[in-house]
Amino acid sequence: MNPVFEIAGVAGGYDEVDILKGVDLHVLPGEIVTIAGTNGAGKSTIIKAAMGLLPHVRGAVRFEQRDITHARVQARLDAGIGYVPQVANVFASLSVHDNLLVMQGVRDAKRRAESMYEMFPALARHRKRRAGALSGGERQQLAFARALMRAPRMMLLDEPTAALSPALVDEIFAYVVKLPAAGTAVLMVEQRARQSLAISQRGYIIDQGSVAMQGDAQALLNDPAAADLFIGRH
Repeated sequence: MNPVFEIAGVAGGYDEVDILKGVDLHVLPGEIVTIAGTNGAGKSTIIKAAMGLLPHVRGAVRFEQRDITHARVQARLDAGIGYVPQVANVFASLSVHDNLLVMQGVRDAKRRAESMYEMFPALARHRKRRAGALSGGERQQLAFARALMRAPRMMLLDEPTAALSPALVDEIFAYVVKLPAAGTAVLMVEQRARQSLAISQRGYIIDQGSVAMQGDAQALLNDPAAADLFIGRH
């Protein structure tokens, strides 16, 4: 089976300083894959490189066997990649409904928005509310809905549970689990590595800009080295 998404030998960073030092990873169709590691290891930088947001990149990024290494962000979105950044992931001054309708390149946007309300009932109750007035969990749901408006075949998630309460963390992971059945593979960076790996098929542990460990998600959860050095036992 060919990967739906692949990063090959990716190195780079900011101001000519390499944060990533030759990262290789891939995501197969229907997979959820977690990127875990310590703070500052380069996890979110991988997502930025994948999305075309890293200023200096060497190596290759491929989506559905097509080289997108030098494609602009909008071209990646148009190709079928969804992206939920850790911060600034909604337009705070717009209503929930306008946040959905403002997405470019969505066919039959109003019908698609209604399908998002079915998936995220809390948003349906607050469709006229300004996004900046939503709770943290509701804003994250809106960020997911915005990305899903374009029916992406690949989703890149950067710390989707950051700053959320434990109850809301479980809620967000429950949404992530549903994505592959809807035809969307997932590459996710998460600090809550144990919970994230528990819903993933495979994982990559990053240390100092390189892949230190990789493999079956359950095997990583059971590996003492991963638990002690990168994931944490609790």
